[in-house]
Amino acid sequence: MKLLTTYYLWLNAIVLLLSSCAKAEDLSEKGELLGGKKVLIVYLSRTQNTKAVAEIIHKNVGGTLVALELKTPYPEHYQTTVNQVAEENRTGFLPPLKTKIDNIEQYDVVFIGFPTWGMQLPPPMKSFLNEYNLSGKTIVPFNTNGGYGIGSSFETVKQLCPNSTVLDIFSTRGGSERDGILYVMEGDKEVQVQSEVKKRLQKIGLVK
Repeated sequence: MKLLTTYYLWLNAIVLLLSSCAKAEDLSEKGELLGGKKVLIVYLSRTQNTKAVAEIIHKNVGGTLVALELKTPYPEHYQTTVNQVAEENRTGFLPPLKTKIDNIEQYDVVFIGFPTWGMQLPPPMKSFLNEYNLSGKTIVPFNTNGGYGIGSSFETVKQLCPNSTVLDIFSTRGGSERDGILYVMEGDKEVQVQSEVKKRLQKIGLVK
């Protein structure tokens, strides 16, 4: 009986050791794929479609995931927000951010995700890019839109990050709040975006 108990104790120890090794290998593999680079994923999302893409990226590359929030949130009423954003774009107003990111200099790769608002980069993302110095970093923009494309948003990102390496934008169709179409990142659409994101990450060398 004593011999049998000793056998099971050794067996459990071996299983735990193998399990720990497997987890260590998984973590080291992800670190190796990223080349030891630290990743930050910052996103702005109103209908949660951009958030869904950000979470897919996060599942593939890890890193720190941060939602941009304003000190004074936009109104829930769609047209009121449209009018406010149009005025902010006209005047160049940058809405103050509630979100604060400590030690942003530690990150090597910064993903920035945003919807297209009025065919432009949303003012809160302009606030972020003006507030933080991303010089020397690799910027990976990703976008969701209601079917009208990215507008001038990508060009604005490049203008606001003149000393960064800005990769081509990844864009996919999300919801259209104007038309009452809100969250769409589920079912076949979710599977499609997961595949597209992984191909994009493979193309830029962040995953195999």
